[in-house]
Amino acid sequence: MNKILIIDDEVNIGILLSKFLTRNGFEVSTSTSGTNALELMTKESFNLVLCDYRLEDTDGREILRTIKNTYPNTGVIIITGYSDIKLAVELIKMGAYDYITKPLYPDEILNTINKAIETQRLINQANSEPLETEKDGKVELAVMPEEFVVGKGSASQELLKQIKLVAPTNFSVILNGDSGTGKESVAKSIHFNSKRRDMPFIAMDCGSLTKDLAGSEFFGHEKGSFTGALYTKIGHFEMANGGTLFLDEVGNLSYEIQAALLRTVQERKVKRIGSTSEIPLDVRIIVATNENLSDAIQKGRFREDLFHRFNEFNIVVPPLRERGKDILIFAEHFLEQTCEELNRKVPIFSVEVSECLLGYSWPGNVRELKNVIRRAALLSEGNVVQLKALPLEISTFSKGTDLEITLEAKIAKNSNKYDLKNAALEAEYETILQVLKEVNFNKTKAAKILNIDRKTLYNKMKLINLE
Repeated sequence: MNKILIIDDEVNIGILLSKFLTRNGFEVSTSTSGTNALELMTKESFNLVLCDYRLEDTDGREILRTIKNTYPNTGVIIITGYSDIKLAVELIKMGAYDYITKPLYPDEILNTINKAIETQRLINQANSEPLETEKDGKVELAVMPEEFVVGKGSASQELLKQIKLVAPTNFSVILNGDSGTGKESVAKSIHFNSKRRDMPFIAMDCGSLTKDLAGSEFFGHEKGSFTGALYTKIGHFEMANGGTLFLDEVGNLSYEIQAALLRTVQERKVKRIGSTSEIPLDVRIIVATNENLSDAIQKGRFREDLFHRFNEFNIVVPPLRERGKDILIFAEHFLEQTCEELNRKVPIFSVEVSECLLGYSWPGNVRELKNVIRRAALLSEGNVVQLKALPLEISTFSKGTDLEITLEAKIAKNSNKYDLKNAALEAEYETILQVLKEVNFNKTKAAKILNIDRKTLYNKMKLINLE
């Protein structure tokens, strides 16, 4: 269990934060002074410290400096009621993971805490182990994000070789792969196995950016530079300075933003919107896309000059269906994680479940597999994960043969091969199963294609043992 120390001289805030974080699975200690907190840290080790910037006996800057010098394996987040952009930059350069202004929003702070703990874990791992390692003839990386699973198959090993090759360089990288293949975890692996591992890793989802917000998110803005700019904002380039900026779904950026991005990447300088001064940049850029950028260039949707700036190295992240038996390694990893979260003993997969997991096409890739395994862990009782714990669309890959045998057995009871009732039943089974597979067992879509309502579809599925 991760341990968090809260330092805040406002007792009520400490109590509220402590209760909230305890409910979310953390072990929490609180302190109302910097002196008391540092004394507590001599007796206990903590994964993360949440420290209010203004304390009665000291301030967050001094606490941060002391922790980084004395307890370098502990992450720090500074919390304050004052928004000071220069102070935020200074604290992040000193080693704080983040700088959060009050009021605190539960989802936001929980997300920041989880990322801070994972980032600190990776930094600690990187600083304690050699970056290059090999075991039993298989390529391995010393530092791996929690969500990255090391496979043994040829596709997984080739991916690791590519990461190992490019990580120590400053090359910009394009990651190509379907949605859900784990491109962000590959980007993290590159960053944390590089010399930049002590510096920020900043991820940015370009797919969620509007045209109006993109410039501010990338480059930042000065207070009053446009309507609604109520405070100065640090852009993602500046936040990532010295480290790595990961741009996910980069193909979704507008052509105008691509032009502004090109200038920043070429000149290695950034200028906040509304500012006249430029800030020098030392940022490694990793971009990800699930589309063919070469096709996008041909269609005039992506700038060729920007593509070549990014394309110093290219890695294809394979879909889960091409990972072979590594699918079971992924599944076992997610099962172990979930059981630890649920405080349960880790069961094993039945033979039928293993066959299903290997036979299914996994259109949602690693993300879909993780969700399926989490569900199965929750539903499973005893020491074995059984077929009934899997969703219908997956369990049918194993059950399909049995269902066909069951159907044939039903028909065989009547020796009359010309019986239209049996023929209709067999044809109906084949049609329904085929449509369900084509729409990944989305029953609403299947019913629409079959020109029947959902209730009728459910009844027919039940009749032919396809529920």
